[in-house]
Amino acid sequence: MLRELFGGLALYFMFRDQVLKTIKRSTVYRSLTSSTKTQINKTMSRIELGHTADYHVHLRQGEMMEVVTPAVREGGISIAYIMPNLTPPLTDIERVAQYKKDLQKLAPKTTFLMTFYLSNLLTPEIVARAADEGVIRGIKCYPAGVTTNSQAGVDPNDFSAFYPIFKTMEEKNLVLNLHGEKPSVHDGGEDIHVLNAEAKFIPALFKLHADFPNLKIVLEHCTTKAAVDAIYEINKDLKEGEEPKVVASLTAHHLFLTIDDWAGNPINFCKPVAKLPEDRRALLSAAVSGKPFFFFGSDSAPHDLSKKATHVGVCAGVYTQQFAIAYVAEIFDKVGKLDMLKDFVSTFGNNFYGMDESKLVCKDRCVLVKKDIEIPDIITFDHKTLKLAPFKPVEKLSWTTEWI
Repeated sequence: MLRELFGGLALYFMFRDQVLKTIKRSTVYRSLTSSTKTQINKTMSRIELGHTADYHVHLRQGEMMEVVTPAVREGGISIAYIMPNLTPPLTDIERVAQYKKDLQKLAPKTTFLMTFYLSNLLTPEIVARAADEGVIRGIKCYPAGVTTNSQAGVDPNDFSAFYPIFKTMEEKNLVLNLHGEKPSVHDGGEDIHVLNAEAKFIPALFKLHADFPNLKIVLEHCTTKAAVDAIYEINKDLKEGEEPKVVASLTAHHLFLTIDDWAGNPINFCKPVAKLPEDRRALLSAAVSGKPFFFFGSDSAPHDLSKKATHVGVCAGVYTQQFAIAYVAEIFDKVGKLDMLKDFVSTFGNNFYGMDESKLVCKDRCVLVKKDIEIPDIITFDHKTLKLAPFKPVEKLSWTTEWI
């Protein structure tokens, strides 16, 4: 009877709470020793997530880099895909390599994947060499002026000048990471603003895929139903077991937020901005869908509190890194989809980027643990002047992470 009882524990991913209640009501459970009951409760409250990955991470420079880089592992992440929008942007091999060394020194158990910043400073030759030497895994494309440190970005209305680079990327199996928004335009013609900037970008995504059908593309931090629908449309003929070429990354905060949550609240203000309730529902549905073309990229973007709590020039960015997996687990649990969490934060992204255990600097696996935690109001650091405002301050979450 005990064998049958423990065999039923495999159902906990989908029916954890219901199964536990049923077990506790059974005569078999009541006859067990207290130590066996404790083991059952512990098993039902732990979910192994494997080699978790965050495929959109901002770690900044200087003092900020020093304090937020260790938080990647604290937040339950093994693999971090690093954004290149530093000052100046990362556009040469030597600086990218040095940046990775600096990050690795601060977080020796985290695997860092590096990127170039798409600009006219890059050439196909530089990109090919960087790929051959294993310096980069992809290139990030920022439309000029749409978010933090994107002034050196590109014109999203015409990518043709970068087609030689995209061809090289296709040949070298590099990933093109797109910040999928068009810059705002208000002076006649077609109005573009923060609420429709993502939707206006989508035709460019379809064109890029048509022109480079074997180029791996990520539409990053999607915020709209239109973006989700576009990814479904591109992958409508994808066969079982076939690898998608165009995918989307989804953040934790966009699974929670709508426009009402950031209007008047600078802590929730980010680019792209959270949109309407129907958009949030589409994002959450995509995240828990079990489709391999939707996976996690936090876009955790730290800014000192002084740059968020100001009436002039509020910086765009939500800081989630320190509790990254816990935030995602919270919303998956709320909709009864914890069984889909491992695919979203581990399997799908790692498959797309070609990551497996042999490529990791640390083989530890992440375990989700049922345990209440409270997000601090402000995060401070010893001997540092920096202060960070985390996402969902002073709220309680029901999950945390451990390493095994």
